Amino acid sequence: MGNKTFDRGVHPSYYKELTSGKGIQRAALPKTVVIPLVQHAGTPCEPLVKKGEAVVEGQKIGEVKAFVSAPVHASISGKIKDIELTQHPGGYRCAAIVIEGDGSAKEWGRACNGADLNALTPEAIREAVREAGIVGMGGAAFPTSIKLSPPKGKAIEAVILNGCECEPYLTADHRMMAEEPEKVVWGLRALMKATGAAKGFIGIEENKPDAIEALKKQIASSPEIQIIVLEAKYPQGAEKMLIQASIGRKVPPGKLPFDVGVIVNNVGTAIAVYEALNWGKPLIERVVTISGNGVKEPRNLLVRIGTSFEEVVAQCGGLVDGKEIEVLNGGPMMGVAQPTLAVPVVKGTSGITAIAADVIKSSDYEPCIRCASCVEVCPMGLMPYRLGDYGKAYRTADFKAWDGLTCIECGCCSYVCPAKRPLLQWIRLGKLKLRQEAQKAQAPK
Repeated sequence: MGNKTFDRGVHPSYYKELTSGKGIQRAALPKTVVIPLVQHAGTPCEPLVKKGEAVVEGQKIGEVKAFVSAPVHASISGKIKDIELTQHPGGYRCAAIVIEGDGSAKEWGRACNGADLNALTPEAIREAVREAGIVGMGGAAFPTSIKLSPPKGKAIEAVILNGCECEPYLTADHRMMAEEPEKVVWGLRALMKATGAAKGFIGIEENKPDAIEALKKQIASSPEIQIIVLEAKYPQGAEKMLIQASIGRKVPPGKLPFDVGVIVNNVGTAIAVYEALNWGKPLIERVVTISGNGVKEPRNLLVRIGTSFEEVVAQCGGLVDGKEIEVLNGGPMMGVAQPTLAVPVVKGTSGITAIAADVIKSSDYEPCIRCASCVEVCPMGLMPYRLGDYGKAYRTADFKAWDGLTCIECGCCSYVCPAKRPLLQWIRLGKLKLRQEAQKAQAPK
């Protein structure tokens, strides 16, 4: 019957062999980091420090009391050099705290005895996760403590860990599962206890056999946890697709996973939960895949938050000489092109993909030929060709009426379009215009 999957989607060339067999290496300690105060979905943080102040690694330096938020921490010890506007890899500018390091580094976990999960209450787990600034590390960066606090009346029956990593080139999650399966499973158990879920699932695509084997050994005596082997297909890792493929539940339009009794977290998030509860370590570093035909030595690196893309790429031999290179924050399907390498790694940076410009789809496009290829592959069952036109023309009423807000921005439509129309970009434009109109309507008159 084959492995489980969802309806529609695409099968891009994955190119994961560039880094899938390369173990995680620790990146060099940066001399300077830039810590954006926006590294999560929700309200931006306010700085807790001032210029010239000394900080230590792991110290909370940005906080906000809003419900949907997550604090930020110093990823190195040193002095606050400045608090300034900076370019964010998400494609906008925001306030950031610049730290000049003193060269020292903590050795997290060395002197810790570990936590007794049985002794921890759900409330204590949620509070520790929030204080550690943990967010979804698959890219969306939604505060994890909020996911662990569903509305009253919404019982959580299962926690699903997303180990699909369906984006081409990226292998950070793969390596974490293969190298640290005990942290992944411990973190999953903590997430299950925090939500009261009786069952745990780890969804992994079939192209990661070593990770599947490592995790199966880890859960051998845990009947409440199950490995779900999924077909390698994009966007298998989108949470609604993952829920449908793994346990057969469909999240209705306009609803969230907790409406069907499920929450989804990334495997990297589970590891961050383990380290927060056992070591008291906040989210100050993450594994990043640096790959593509535009970088000389593709690698998987454990990178401090705030390290510049330029510094990270330099530790991979630099960019390939003699070619124009496009550098993305993330993978080629959903990643954001960077105008400069002077941008910091943030909590949601799962990969830095460098691709030679001559292999990227041309920016020239032709009129829609009404072939419906985009409709056939859209995992949400939308009509991307129509939504793209509405977004491009700022026809927000029509865009909303045709369920444009339901789009998960996976990019399947742009990938298959024979006319090379940038449908995803136009749909994002429609969403942006709708948000701007909503903000204008709420503004005081």
